[in-house]
Amino acid sequence: MPKIQRLTPRLANQIAAGEVVERPASVVKELLENSIDAGADRIDIEIEGGGIRLIRIRDNGSGIAQDDLALSLERHATSKISALEDLEAVCSLGFRGEALASISSVSRLMLTSRQEGQSSGWKVFAQGRDMEVLSAPAPHPVGTTVEVRDLFFNTPARRKFVRTEKTEFSHLQEVVKRIALAHYGITIHLSHNQRTVHQLRPATTAAEMEHRIAQLTHPELMDNAVVVQHEVADLKLWGWVGLPCFSRSQADLQYFYVNSRVVKDRLVGHAIRQAYRDVLYHGRHPAFVLYLELDPSQVDVNVHPTKHEIRFREGRHVHNFLYSTLHRALAEIRPDDEIALAVRAAETQVVEQSGPVAAQQQSPSVQASMTMYPASVPHEMRADNRGTAAQLSPAWPQQSPSPLSAVAMASPSSPSLSNSVHDGPVAMAGADAAQHDIPPLGFAIAQLKGIYILAENAHGLVLVDMHAAHERVVYERMRADWYAGGITAQPLLVPESVAVSQHSAEMVDQCQPDIEKAGFVLQRMGPETVVIRQIPALLRGRCGADLVRGFLDDLCRYGSSDRVKRHMNEILSSMACHGAVRANRQLTVVEMNSLLRDMEITERSGQCNHGRPTWTQLSIKELDALFLRGR
Repeated sequence: MPKIQRLTPRLANQIAAGEVVERPASVVKELLENSIDAGADRIDIEIEGGGIRLIRIRDNGSGIAQDDLALSLERHATSKISALEDLEAVCSLGFRGEALASISSVSRLMLTSRQEGQSSGWKVFAQGRDMEVLSAPAPHPVGTTVEVRDLFFNTPARRKFVRTEKTEFSHLQEVVKRIALAHYGITIHLSHNQRTVHQLRPATTAAEMEHRIAQLTHPELMDNAVVVQHEVADLKLWGWVGLPCFSRSQADLQYFYVNSRVVKDRLVGHAIRQAYRDVLYHGRHPAFVLYLELDPSQVDVNVHPTKHEIRFREGRHVHNFLYSTLHRALAEIRPDDEIALAVRAAETQVVEQSGPVAAQQQSPSVQASMTMYPASVPHEMRADNRGTAAQLSPAWPQQSPSPLSAVAMASPSSPSLSNSVHDGPVAMAGADAAQHDIPPLGFAIAQLKGIYILAENAHGLVLVDMHAAHERVVYERMRADWYAGGITAQPLLVPESVAVSQHSAEMVDQCQPDIEKAGFVLQRMGPETVVIRQIPALLRGRCGADLVRGFLDDLCRYGSSDRVKRHMNEILSSMACHGAVRANRQLTVVEMNSLLRDMEITERSGQCNHGRPTWTQLSIKELDALFLRGR
C-alpha cells in the first residue's frame, strides 16, 4: 500500500473545517459576511442551544441562482474572485470559497435562495456524513436562508471541545456585535431560544451610530469618548476614542476595522498603545471604536483562514498615521471638553435613577452662582483678594505665565452668598449673565487638607489634585522645551560592541536617518555585531546595549520605534514629579487659580504623568441627588 494517499473529499473538507469552523461563532461570522457581500440590508439570526442545535440566518440580498446552489457547497467555489489580480485588491469580506463547504462537512446544512426574476426559490441539503447534495424547489422571497443544524454531529473530537450553551452564545453575540458596528445601514435581528436579544435598526446619522455603539458595547462609552476624524492622502481614520479616565481592566471595548473588516493587528495595537502611553494608568486598557479606510491594494487580507489578521504593504506609514492622529486627538482634549461629557453623563444617570426634578427646584445656574468659603479659609485666600500669576510666592515654581493666568480669579463684583440672598432677583440675573465668563475649571474656593483644590465653575464643584495637576503642567513644559532644542547626543569615550540578530544588524544599514534622529550613532561591524559610538545625553548611565537591542527590535517589528523617546519621557516625568508642588503646601487663591488656568491650556492635563486623574467634576444635579433635593 503506498504511503502517500489522496484524501477523500469529506476528510479534506473536515480538515479545512478545523481551520474555518472553530465554534458556532465562526459559522455565524462566515454566513454574515456572505450576506453582507450579497448586498443585504436586513439580516435575521435565529440561534438555538448556543448555536449547536440550530443556526438560521436569513437575508434579503441578491440570492443565488438555481444552477449555482449545489456548486456553492463545493470547496474553492466562489463568485468574488476569478484571477490573481482580484486577490491583490479584495473588496469583499469573504473570498476563499471554503466557508459553506467546511460548514456543511460538520453539520446538516440547508441552503435556500431565490434571485430576482425567478418564479420560485430552490433549496439544497447536505449532510457531513456522505456530502451528497440534494436539491428541490422551495418557496422563498428574494434572498438567502442558511440553516445549520447539529454542528459537529459527525466529529466527536471537535464536539467535546464545545463549551456550555451560555459561553458559546456569548462568543456568537460578540461576533454579531463586531459586524453590526461595521455596517450601520443594515437591520439586524438576533434571537436565542425564541427570545429577542438585539433588534438593531439602520443608523444613518451620527447620533444613531452613537446609540448603536452604546447599545452594543457599554452605555457609558459614548459619554466618555471624543470623535476622531482625520484624512491624509490615501489614509482616513474616523471613529470614537475613549477618554483616558474611561479605561478598562481588560481589552473588551476595543473595536478596530480596516475597510469595514474587523481585525486584530499587532501593528495597530502598538500604535494605539503608544498614543495612550502618557495618559493611561499602568495595567489599564483604552476603549475605542475606530475605522481605517485605505486602498484595498495596500492591504493583504489573505493571511489567515479566519481573515482576522491582515498585513499592510506600507506598515510604517500606517503606524505613524495612526499614532500621530490619536496622539493629537488625545492632546487636544481640554477640561471644557471633558466637563461637557461628564456633565452630560451625570445628568443622564441622575435622570435615570431619580426621575425628573421637581419644577419648583431652584435652577442650576442660580445655585452655581453661590460662592461661600469655610470659616477656616483666611481672608487673604478668598476670591475677593485679586492678584495675578506674577504675585506667586517664591516657593511656587517660576514658570512663564499662560495667556489665561492674568484672569486669576473672579472680579470683586462677583456676588457672594450673602449678596445673592439679600439682593434678590437683580443679583441672580447678574449671576446668570456672568456664567459665560467663567473658565472651564472655574475659580478656586479653598484648599482641602493641603492636597486638593476646591473650585466652582458653571456646572458645580471641581476637585483638583494639586500635585498631580502641577506635575502634568511641569512635565509638558519640560518636554516641549527639550524636544524644541532637539535631542542632544553624547559620544562614548569607549565605543560599545553589541551582539544582535542578523535582521537587526541589517536595520542599521537601512534606517540610518531614523537612528540618527533618535540620537544614536551605530555602526555595523559584522553580520550580527553593532558598535555604539554615540547615545542621547539624557540617557547616559543607562544600559546602552539593552536600549539599542530594543530600539532595533522595534524597527524590525513595527517599522519605527519610540523607545528612546519613552526613556527620555520617563526621566523628564521623574524630574517633573520631584519639581511639582508637594502635599501640605498651603497655596493662596492666586496660586490655585494660576494652576487652574495653566491646566486649561496644557495638553493631557486630565491625567498626571502616571495616568492618574488630576481633577473631577461634580455637577449641581449630582450634588442635588446626594441630598435628595427635588424629590
